[in-house]
Amino acid sequence: MDTIKKFISYYKPYKGMFFTDMFCALALSGIDLAFPLIVNYLLDNVYTLQDKNTMIKLVVYIGLALLAMYAVKYLCQYYITSYGHIMGAKMEANMRSDLFNHLQKLSFSYYDNTNTGKLMSRIVTDLFDISELAHHGPEDLFISILKIIGSFIILLSINVSITLILFVFTVLMVFFAIKYNKKMKSTFTRNREKIANVNAQIQDSLSGIRVVKSFANEKVEGKKFHKGNLEFLETKEAGYFIMGRFFSGNQFFQGLLYLSVILTGGFAISGGKLSPSNLVVYILYINIFINPIDKLVNFTEQFQRGITGFERFIEVMETEPEIVDSKNAIELKNPKGNITFNNVSFSYDNKNEVLKNININIDAGKTFALVGPSGGGKSTFCSLIPRFYEVYDGSISVDGIDIKSIKLKSLRNFIGVVQQDVYMFSGTIRENIAYGRTDASEEEIIEAARKANAHEFIMELEDGYDTYVGERGVKLSGGQKQRVSIARAFLKNPPILILDEATSALDNESEKYIQKSLDELAKNRTTIVIAHRLSTIRNADEIVVLNDDGIQERGTHEELLSKNGMYASLYNMQFEMF
Repeated sequence: MDTIKKFISYYKPYKGMFFTDMFCALALSGIDLAFPLIVNYLLDNVYTLQDKNTMIKLVVYIGLALLAMYAVKYLCQYYITSYGHIMGAKMEANMRSDLFNHLQKLSFSYYDNTNTGKLMSRIVTDLFDISELAHHGPEDLFISILKIIGSFIILLSINVSITLILFVFTVLMVFFAIKYNKKMKSTFTRNREKIANVNAQIQDSLSGIRVVKSFANEKVEGKKFHKGNLEFLETKEAGYFIMGRFFSGNQFFQGLLYLSVILTGGFAISGGKLSPSNLVVYILYINIFINPIDKLVNFTEQFQRGITGFERFIEVMETEPEIVDSKNAIELKNPKGNITFNNVSFSYDNKNEVLKNININIDAGKTFALVGPSGGGKSTFCSLIPRFYEVYDGSISVDGIDIKSIKLKSLRNFIGVVQQDVYMFSGTIRENIAYGRTDASEEEIIEAARKANAHEFIMELEDGYDTYVGERGVKLSGGQKQRVSIARAFLKNPPILILDEATSALDNESEKYIQKSLDELAKNRTTIVIAHRLSTIRNADEIVVLNDDGIQERGTHEELLSKNGMYASLYNMQFEMF
């Protein structure tokens, strides 16, 4: 019931459309129920008249009344088909918007454990079925109940005994429907899970299509897809077997209804308790009685599809982001950029610590470098400052303020991040640079590109800044993507800058120019550099060597070389390589 209440809440903005839709459904039901009564009146009171002129007049009047009724039916059906669907589509759009906005709030840890393809399945496939239920569900249910009750009352007025027999078979049909309804729900839930797995596999394979082709592993991916596709097919087949028994059983019960009416009606006519015209009307009403039962049968399938989709929607919506603003969070205003780690520990799985008891102070405006082997926690260290992940012990502060006391948006607005794995959004180069500050002018975008040593290569492209970069920037080289990413950081101009191996994809000549630009960008701002090429951090104010066991060394470039320890070993190894 809690799920149903949440579903109904999405009707609230469209109450006018909903109640108009229900009024039109009421009108349609009334017209359909009235037709057999009109036929009965014509058979018993009009077509039997001896006065032909009177009969013709009555037929014309009744015909005009029927024409008016069907004109109303046309308008009502038009509204239900068009505006009813529009209402469902708007509700679907609202749900999709709510889901997207909620997904934006969820922490990195959620995406570490959730496949993007499965999320896409919930956003697209599930919400479409919910939209269909939102429109057709209440309308079909309302029409069906009205027609069943209305026709049942009229059938009772024609003949009680036949109607009671009809009622017995109807009750059997209801129990039959309930039994198979439960089976269909579990089947549709499994279908959702299997198609989500198929979508996830497709997304994974297409995203890595270049790796697939480079290893000539198309057959491997084909086998993986075939396995998931076959599992989905098997659940669909199982579902269709259940649906087959459901619908065929329902049709069998309907046949029994007609059979019972014909037999009992024949006995009633022979006993003089029922006229042939009444039996004709009775059969017409059985049709009206059975059609809504068919609709209810279809509604059960639609309801199960929609409600299982909505339950999956609610499952995501009820996932709370791990990192949120505290109750009394404040805005960070004009930060100097002093960063302090106080006994900070962190683990991704609450078991194996990546960082343990880290105590570091980074003075405002200084350049701080992190070096060490892969997996030593360098990127994790940087991810904790903008609260991409939450420390589970200790605290991090900016200008003496615990970052947990600062509003997330405010904190992240003052931090610029240039990552090793550059992400380009599908769009133009201009749009990707402007992502650093969406209100930037054309001149500011070009100036940022110049500082990042990107303007020259951009202008050599056919469409310049309007060049479409393709999905994930596939039309640009690794170095070009990195320079666009650095241009974003120049445009944002944050007081705190994090460079996660920002020059790793550049050639030596480009790196030399970019390094000058980064040195210029680092002036008067706190800069944290994760460096693979140690030659790029010689001028850092402090260098920390970090590995699995924590901080091993710290000092300036010259101080660490003189210690002849881990840093000197790493530096000499690179020097020998180059």
